[in-house]
Amino acid sequence: MRDRVDASAGLVLRRWKAEDAWAVMTAFADPLMRGQSVEPVDSAQAAARWITARGEQWAADSAYSFAVVDGGGLVLGQVCVGPVDRRHATGWVSYWTTATARGRGVASRACRAVARWAFDEAELFRLELGHRVNNPASCAVARAAGFAVEGQQRQKLEYDGVRFDVEFHARLATDTEPFPT
Repeated sequence: MRDRVDASAGLVLRRWKAEDAWAVMTAFADPLMRGQSVEPVDSAQAAARWITARGEQWAADSAYSFAVVDGGGLVLGQVCVGPVDRRHATGWVSYWTTATARGRGVASRACRAVARWAFDEAELFRLELGHRVNNPASCAVARAAGFAVEGQQRQKLEYDGVRFDVEFHARLATDTEPFPT
C-alpha cells in the first residue's frame, strides 16, 4: 500500500516520522486537542511514543495514520483510518488539524484523499466517522468528504463529566465521489 498520497491543493498525506515529534507536541498543546489522544502528548517523549504507536498500528494492519503536510513539509494535521475490520472491510476515519490550518479546507481535502486511498489501496468498502453534535466544523468536514449522515448516537461521549450526542456518518466505496471544494 502506498504510504504517501498527493491530495488536492498541494497537500500531501504521508506516514508520521520521528522528526515530526515537535509538531505533534505543539499540536496537542492546543486546548481543542484535549481528548484526541488516550494519553497526554505533553512532552517530546510522549510525542515520540505517539508517533511510534502510529507506526506499530500500520505494521499490524490495524490503523493507518497519515500526517497531513503542505508542499514545504509543514505538519497541518492528521487523518487516520482505524481501527480497521478486515472481515467486514470497514474502517473508522478520524482527523484533526493544527490551529493555523483550521478553516482552510485542509481536513476535508485530507479526509477525501484518505477515503479514496482506503477504498483503492486498503481495499475497504465502508468508512465510518462520528463527531459531537456541538462540533459543526467537523460535520462540515465529513459532508465535504462525501460522508452521509446515518444517525445520532445519544450521549455516546463523556468529557469532563458532560455527556455528548454524536452524529454518525458513513461513506461507501460505491458512493459517488464528492465534488472538490
